[in-house]
Amino acid sequence: MKAYVYLPLLEETGYMPPRNYASGEEIRAHAERLVDRWQLRDAALFQTQVTRAEWDETAARWHVSTDRGDTISARYLVTANGPLSRPKLPGIPGIATFEGHTFHTSRWDYEYTGGGPDGGLTGLADKRVAIVGTGATGIQCIPYLAEQAEHLYVVQRTPSGVDVRQELPTDPDWAAALTPGWQQELIDNFNALTSGGAADRDLIQDGWTFLFTRIAAAAATATGPDAMEQILHAAEVADAEKMEEIRARIDAIVADPATAERLKPWYRRFCKRPVFHDGYLETFNRANVTLVDTDGRGVEAVTATGIRVGGVEYPVDCIVFASGFEVGTDYIRRAGYDIIGRGGRSLQAKWGERFATFHGLHVHGFPNLFVHQNAQAALPANFCHGLAEGAKAIAAIVGHARRLDRPVVEATQAAEDDWVAHCGAMAANLVP
Repeated sequence: MKAYVYLPLLEETGYMPPRNYASGEEIRAHAERLVDRWQLRDAALFQTQVTRAEWDETAARWHVSTDRGDTISARYLVTANGPLSRPKLPGIPGIATFEGHTFHTSRWDYEYTGGGPDGGLTGLADKRVAIVGTGATGIQCIPYLAEQAEHLYVVQRTPSGVDVRQELPTDPDWAAALTPGWQQELIDNFNALTSGGAADRDLIQDGWTFLFTRIAAAAATATGPDAMEQILHAAEVADAEKMEEIRARIDAIVADPATAERLKPWYRRFCKRPVFHDGYLETFNRANVTLVDTDGRGVEAVTATGIRVGGVEYPVDCIVFASGFEVGTDYIRRAGYDIIGRGGRSLQAKWGERFATFHGLHVHGFPNLFVHQNAQAALPANFCHGLAEGAKAIAAIVGHARRLDRPVVEATQAAEDDWVAHCGAMAANLVP
């Protein structure tokens, strides 16, 4: 996703990304920039885990406990733990018996690999490395691992549909011609194009918007009583064309036909997260890289000295798990703490009976709590856009309550029930 729509508050900070796509290090640096711009550092508690949050009815405040022994009293509580906050290790038999080195990509061990976010992993020069996982994270780090490892085994369960990224420097003439409000215009345009909305033109022109504009162009010709069937057919054709382009690109880049065949996705574009990279496929032309395709079955076992796939053991010194994060598991498990609302009832207990919110943000029985998450709420392709809009909504609600001198904000039971019913009705209309 282009940095101009992904990195928030560019106009407010006066920062223009030097390239159209931001690196992880640039994203981190921009987060630091936002912290400094709004003087948030002194109010932050880093390396601190919340252990419990409990509503005090008498004081109309939340009491938040941490693993440092603190208890923080707050009028409002916003939980923004993120949907991808708990790393997931694969359930491979024998994973604990491996005698070499292991780490998850979200906890990268630079002391072992050397180097930094931009590569230079010279500590792997004499190491045989296996990386388990070829999703969005694996695709980004595999080329760096291949550059330095003595040998790299890429363990693939399902091939990703890797499209061209086309990373380019920011055009200085384009940047100089921008007028106030330019970033919001780009964000709105991207959101409209990727969520079924209307847009006169594609201001973004990236891998996300190209497919949607192709579908929209075909759908624009649909007429008559079977217009919806025509639109669905146009979407299916556009999807098939895009996947054929991706498979043809693999044939054009990967020298070994057998390897190329195993790297080809067989599913539709959005069955897995779309990914984009300009160097991933070229990695498989290196002599020190072996694709270990598990044909959908995953790793058979981890042994003391390596991994076993299809009855073949691959001896390695290090295993890198690019296995992502827990998704769809219990919210409290991923957050790492429970939230106790009115009457001593926990959020885990309430949602264990039925997941219910108002606008995905408020929960009846939990006053002054704002749960920043995506269920029964919006899930835009541009996740940072969702965060920004959620923050604006919370600020507006808190500001309104303060102007009215209302100490408590809470959705009624009726409002929550109506919203859950509305979400159910909308879901029933989705194409299966």
